Amino acid sequence: ANAGDAAAAAQAAAAVTAAVAATPAAPVATAGAVPALYGQACQACHATGAANAPKLGDKAAWGPRIAKGNAVLYEHAIKGFTGTAGMMPAKGGRVDVSDELVQQAVDHLVGLSK
Repeated sequence: ANAGDAAAAAQAAAAVTAAVAATPAAPVATAGAVPALYGQACQACHATGAANAPKLGDKAAWGPRIAKGNAVLYEHAIKGFTGTAGMMPAKGGRVDVSDELVQQAVDHLVGLSK
């Protein structure tokens, strides 16, 4: 990936983050919290590939990420991350949710992408 791709990915991720932040967030209830969070935030990029996000179920895209281990995936999802291939906004733009719920969402995406 070149600098133009990274800049475009960062710009796309910033736009998605702004859109997610501007959307009134329904409270995420404990029961069904992961599917609710996925629908409210994660799918904006992980269903479409926006900001070069690995799509849900794309084993080739997820494989190298999964190989880094859960601790790295959790840190990137919670704190945000900009890499050579794309960008992950902190908590997918939903800074109001707990770290634990973000970890559960990561587990959900990883489980469906192995």
